Amino acid sequence: MSSSKLQPPASRPLVVRLRNWVGDVVLGVPALRLLAAHGHELHLIGKPWAAKLLAGEGWQVHALPKTTRERVRLLRTLRRGCRAADPGFPRRLNAIAFPFSFSSALEMRLAGLRAIGHAHEGRSLLLGRALPRRRGMHELEVYWELACALLGQAPQPPAAIGLRVSEPHREQAARLRREHGLEPGRYLVLCPFAGGTFEKLPKTWPAFPAFAQALAPLGLPLVLCPGPGEEDAARRDFPGCLVLPGVDLGVYAALLQDAALMVSNDTGPGHLAAAVGTPTLSVLGPTDPQQWRPWGPQVSIVRGDEGGWPEPAAVMAQLRRMLAAPRPSAAPA
Repeated sequence: MSSSKLQPPASRPLVVRLRNWVGDVVLGVPALRLLAAHGHELHLIGKPWAAKLLAGEGWQVHALPKTTRERVRLLRTLRRGCRAADPGFPRRLNAIAFPFSFSSALEMRLAGLRAIGHAHEGRSLLLGRALPRRRGMHELEVYWELACALLGQAPQPPAAIGLRVSEPHREQAARLRREHGLEPGRYLVLCPFAGGTFEKLPKTWPAFPAFAQALAPLGLPLVLCPGPGEEDAARRDFPGCLVLPGVDLGVYAALLQDAALMVSNDTGPGHLAAAVGTPTLSVLGPTDPQQWRPWGPQVSIVRGDEGGWPEPAAVMAQLRRMLAAPRPSAAPA
């Protein structure tokens, strides 16, 4: 047998434009893993924080430039490198656009890439293949469906995301815990903030500050990791909490992994907590849980009637039930 037959087949380069929100990137991880498992070498492009968020997965992440011209230049550079590594690169679908925006499809077209993405905002002619965006699906399934279409397969998505956390981020989180006297499994993380709206309605539970004060009798430290611009509100509205500003997403993931529980609005850190296997209590109002609930077996949703906010007593009762339940041991990565 010749030595060439003993070598594994070369991977197929694939340029991937990630979405611009933490929760969406987290929910796209199973689709990215599926593509990698089928021989695609991923070249990811996303917001600067995406590299730290995905550090444990080992994928290369390029920071998304600010202007269209710079983005097209980066995409052309990636195209040239991918073509050099794989002569068949130009003859196949060679990119995937997770965003729905017209601009993301235009930039790929201008760079000479043949992308698969969703038919939206009149961008079908810019894509190498355009799929209708089906309604009534969870957002994780939306990204999963795109990957399956590219591969020509239709496996079921995993029950849990199992986002991998890098060892350096684990070490940084351990130092932070020691510095503030936090014991693994003996603190709660709260995320009372939420960017954007759902159907023009705010996603922030109005009772969150009062609810946080009512948690004091539990005797567990309450931790907040506010994002940029949230620091003052965290200190003002949550005086009994340990506020840790400036924590990057990789360290945040490691802190969440060792927390007893996460309580959050419909927001990226809630998806992140569920993705690393932390029991997650998601407090939802107008958000549609069928589309945007955190994904995983240890997620509980508390929501009011007809899309309203739940009463604090209902959230507290569910939190106590979750704290009393045994936590399954983590599966090996």
